[in-house]
Amino acid sequence: MNEPSTRLIKLTAQPAGSPETDRPRPERLIRGNPLRETWNLIDEALPAGQVFCGVWRCEPGRWRIAMGPTERELFTVVDGRCRVHDAQGGHEEAGPGDGIYIPPGFEGEFEVLEHLTKTYMICE
Repeated sequence: MNEPSTRLIKLTAQPAGSPETDRPRPERLIRGNPLRETWNLIDEALPAGQVFCGVWRCEPGRWRIAMGPTERELFTVVDGRCRVHDAQGGHEEAGPGDGIYIPPGFEGEFEVLEHLTKTYMICE
């Protein structure tokens, strides 16, 4: 847990430093096995939770996602295309300049259609 920052932080499509890397858990994979790169630039405690903010890049693929009961995300696509599918069969597609809000308790799938770079803010 870090102390709140009082400085401005610019998010760019090419952040400095090395990202954390991972892949979706095997039991969540639907298609592909995409490498995901995360530059988490903010990790701060809130009065009742936590906030994370940074830049995320990913190769094409598709996997299941589930937000926790207090977890929510707002992201904006910088480059590439993605779809977020809900459990009812609907979806939202986003490209450069588009944002998607994923609410608490959401269950569905995340699909990267084209190599994706997004900025994100997650609050729990």
